[in-house]
Amino acid sequence: MAEEEAARRPTGTLKVYDPSARRSMPPARSAHSPPPAGAALREAIPAPHGGGRDAFFDNAKYLAIVLVAMGHAWEPLYATSRSAAALYNFVYAFHMPAFIVISGYFSRNFDLRKDRLQRLVTGIAVPYILFQTAYAVFRLAAGQDPGLAIRLVDPWFLTWFLAALFIWRLTAPLWRIVRWPVPLALAIAALASTSSAIGNNLNLQRVLQFLPFFVLGMFLKEEHFRLVRRRAVRLVAAPALVLALTFAYWTVPRMNDAWFYHTDSAQTLGVPWWSGVVMQLALFGSSLILTACFLALVPGRHMWFTALGAGTLYGYLLHGFLAKGSRWWDWYDADWVHTPLGAVAVTFIGGAVVTLLCTPPVQRVFRFAMEPKMRWAFRSGRARGYRSETPRPS
Repeated sequence: MAEEEAARRPTGTLKVYDPSARRSMPPARSAHSPPPAGAALREAIPAPHGGGRDAFFDNAKYLAIVLVAMGHAWEPLYATSRSAAALYNFVYAFHMPAFIVISGYFSRNFDLRKDRLQRLVTGIAVPYILFQTAYAVFRLAAGQDPGLAIRLVDPWFLTWFLAALFIWRLTAPLWRIVRWPVPLALAIAALASTSSAIGNNLNLQRVLQFLPFFVLGMFLKEEHFRLVRRRAVRLVAAPALVLALTFAYWTVPRMNDAWFYHTDSAQTLGVPWWSGVVMQLALFGSSLILTACFLALVPGRHMWFTALGAGTLYGYLLHGFLAKGSRWWDWYDADWVHTPLGAVAVTFIGGAVVTLLCTPPVQRVFRFAMEPKMRWAFRSGRARGYRSETPRPS
């Protein structure tokens, strides 16, 4: 679910916890009528069968977006708090893989049908363009960019996920016809991590390295999610997560956190090419285990926050302004922030802010950008060469 833009970071260096440092501051509808645009991303939330929403997936989306916001809140504390650094690395090991697996699961029926292509454009491409522009204006207003640089082929900060999801969805029909799709996707990811020739356009390195999680999600079934929610799995999930967090604490001064971003090749990080293959396989396996543990602990019943799961796209994109602004405007300069109580407060503030941004009032205000109807942009009725089908749940 996205972090300080890793492509902008110095690479090949090990981010080390330094207790003497002050802070680490990175500079019901017919088949022909257009569906609500936001449904393209929110397909990763509704239940695949029946008319209602599945509380489990809404809960999982909400809890994952809270982890995204908390991770951004912890990053400026990385250099002065080893505990914050451990939490940061721990969360980054699985929060985006969890998002991507769920997105793949609800993309398994995606095809090139007219209404689904419209949904792809209005629900992913249009928000991507609008937020690329909005972030560029924000950078200019904050004095972080000397000119209004709107680079549509260069996703900035959080918009990388929209670009990646657009590409992954377009390739979904292909993954349904090839043999051994998950091993093939994993091989592509491993090869990408060994190539420094892959450019930054559309964050292609990240698109390819995260691809196996999306493809795996496409081939999961409902029984797989029921399996990880069995009582036996839930009993071991919490201890496993605690063990992983302990291991993350040990790795803080020993591991380059750039591996978790999947934005760079092994050579760019200053290690031999074969290290990329090893790290891809190791991270894929460990991230899947942590994702399964996370999903095992997600409640399946309706909770007070379940309805907020429908607004995670709002929380995801809107909190980016505050996440970046807090660094640019030196909010982390206050002494109290760098105390244990301050770190706890920052954590709760991050979770509370993203929760607020997922609420229905915020959705109503920003629906024009997240869910534009854009009926004017598409042909009505039957387009030439298009054969009508009865809509299927996706």
